Amino acid sequence: MSAPNKDIEKVEVRVKWDPSAVGEPANDLDIIAATYGVDAPYGSPVYLVHFDSRSPDGTITLNRDSRTGQGFGFDEVMTLELGRLSDSFSRVVVGVAIQQREGRKTFGQIAHTAVQIREGYTNLAEDDFSAVATATAAVVAEFARDASGSWGFDGVVRGFDGDPGAFAEAMGSRDG
Repeated sequence: MSAPNKDIEKVEVRVKWDPSAVGEPANDLDIIAATYGVDAPYGSPVYLVHFDSRSPDGTITLNRDSRTGQGFGFDEVMTLELGRLSDSFSRVVVGVAIQQREGRKTFGQIAHTAVQIREGYTNLAEDDFSAVATATAAVVAEFARDASGSWGFDGVVRGFDGDPGAFAEAMGSRDG
């Protein structure tokens, strides 16, 4: 659950999950951020940031990437420096997608999933994906710039059923 927040400057999106059982294919969740321009806030993303890419200006970085969920604490961490993002951007949408290499897997099939969105030491939102248990991906945060240039936050979790590529293209649409 989350509450609307304004004047967001720098946030961390953190995801964790348990590894798969011995002999089962690895559980691999990925954080994806999509940026949208002022001229097309619900169009195609200007660019995506995920495990195999980065933002051209260094404002959005994936600090930690896991392919298995092994380890302590949060397995994937992405930092978004919204206060440094160019004025040509009006929205940033962040999602989590489950890799589907070994067959269809949903959030409900992966133990102890969680996402946390923080600004400094303040939790803006936390969720366990239980409301989207049958989904293979989910939008977990939307940051939008208002007319004054301040960034606002909406942490409503919306599920999606499909592969990570299709999710990355649809996650910022009005229907996505």
